Amino acid sequence: MSWISNVVRPKIRSLLNKREVAQNLWIKCPETGEMVFHRDLEANQFVIPGSGYHMRMTTQQRLDAFFDGSQYEMLPMPDVPIDPLKFRDERRYTERLRDARAKTGAIDAVQVATGTVENVALVAAVQDFAFMGGSLGMAAGEAIITGMIAAVERRQPFVLFAGSGGARMQEGVFSLMQLPRTTVAVEAMREAHVPYIVVLTNPTMGGVTASYAMLGDVHLAEPGALIGFAGPRVIEQTIREKLPEGFQRSEFLREHGMIDVVVHRHKLRETISRLARLLGAEPLPANLPVAAE
Repeated sequence: MSWISNVVRPKIRSLLNKREVAQNLWIKCPETGEMVFHRDLEANQFVIPGSGYHMRMTTQQRLDAFFDGSQYEMLPMPDVPIDPLKFRDERRYTERLRDARAKTGAIDAVQVATGTVENVALVAAVQDFAFMGGSLGMAAGEAIITGMIAAVERRQPFVLFAGSGGARMQEGVFSLMQLPRTTVAVEAMREAHVPYIVVLTNPTMGGVTASYAMLGDVHLAEPGALIGFAGPRVIEQTIREKLPEGFQRSEFLREHGMIDVVVHRHKLRETISRLARLLGAEPLPANLPVAAE
């Protein structure tokens, strides 16, 4: 029995562990099938080198790549009621929230941070699609509004990285109410002459697209991002016509005047800092310490 426990079992475990690690070391490009070493992909800001396909990033990865020296300060978010409708379909909403929080390490789909980008101080909010499809609920709405209020108080540009499937059905009308509430916050920034820059990532859909994600002063989009209200399949089934090639992709929307420019992820920092300066933001003194996370 000791031979089985001390020799055979450890060898079996080591083989299983090696197989699991090997699978996680390589990432497959969804478009071309190209296999990319994970560290190489991370060093390239999760852009496939061969095809240029932009993979999704976690909130921390996005903030680390965006702010100078990966230095930033997370803003505390207000508490909101959990599961106000006591919603349940196949599972309880509270269980889905618990699993999403364990998976992402975040309280909800939107997190807000402050820092500098090429020495320009700004406030940035990131909507994480990995958290229940980046769906907009009360917590996400409060986070966006809190970030916009902070931008007004600090007189700093507000940058939103949008990525969502739309409103969160488990919160019903409470979710839908975030659309007008965030719109009012956008108007408050506009009245205060605070620049609002939106970066549309893949995908940005539903009520998010129909509200604050399309109310910026400037709209940028990552290459190949799916942007719209209803999905292409739903539209085709409704109108019973074949949609144009690349319909609802960022390049198509740029050609038809829906967004201002498609920007490669490697160029986002310099593009946003330049836009912030053009819209009135002043660079900080070179010797000013950067906020630490």
